[in-house]
Amino acid sequence: MAIQHFPLKLVSRRMLAPGVGHYVFVRGDGAPLDFIPGQFIQVHFRYADGTATKRSYSLATIHDHAIGPGEAVEIAVSYVPGGAATALFEGLDIGDAIDASGPFGRFCLMPADDNRRYLLIGTGTGVTPYRSMLPLLERAIAERGIRVVLLFGARTPAELLYGDEFRAFADRHPDHFRFVPCFSRELPEAGSPHAHADVRNGYVQQFLPEFAPDPAGDIAYLCGNPNMVDACFEALKDGGLEVKQIRREKYVSSK
Repeated sequence: MAIQHFPLKLVSRRMLAPGVGHYVFVRGDGAPLDFIPGQFIQVHFRYADGTATKRSYSLATIHDHAIGPGEAVEIAVSYVPGGAATALFEGLDIGDAIDASGPFGRFCLMPADDNRRYLLIGTGTGVTPYRSMLPLLERAIAERGIRVVLLFGARTPAELLYGDEFRAFADRHPDHFRFVPCFSRELPEAGSPHAHADVRNGYVQQFLPEFAPDPAGDIAYLCGNPNMVDACFEALKDGGLEVKQIRREKYVSSK
């Protein structure tokens, strides 16, 4: 797939959580962005002194790839106080354009996978690529009967990005998809949509052993905080998974 350079025009935005915005763009040249779920784009801009820089954002876009790529380009943006990229995104009005390139990355579901289960582990905006993978996971459930566990680490229920969508997907596929939010600071209130039996209190790496990683049938994806990625990577290796069964992407905040 060829890497392209293109303008993105802002269509809409909303707050996903305190300090995280969901941005929807279309390509300014009118073309669709053909990508594989799990890939990312780079946004190019300049610092105040004119120095060129860029930031990477995983694509949150959900398309039915049996039909083909659509026009929307969706990303989640974490706001960093005093950050140049934060100033860029907060300063955008509807219809404004930014400069982007891509798609990049190999953090994707592979057509040749013959595993029995996916362990998807993420923190913060590290769950963004898993949102874009939902149609492919649904197809794999239908065609191969795979099971999926999504362990999602957040500090509070307010920071559970796309949590309603993941919970709805789990409700549609109760025998094949488990959504396990792990809250490190605050649990949901009784009666709230996120007060569910699969909610855990602590960090995702604490609960990984509960799901008994199986080298004979699992492929794991790790995305988000580097410390979490490293800890889960070592735990999965200790559990017998080979390095080729563990796919990683680390998110490091840049100003």
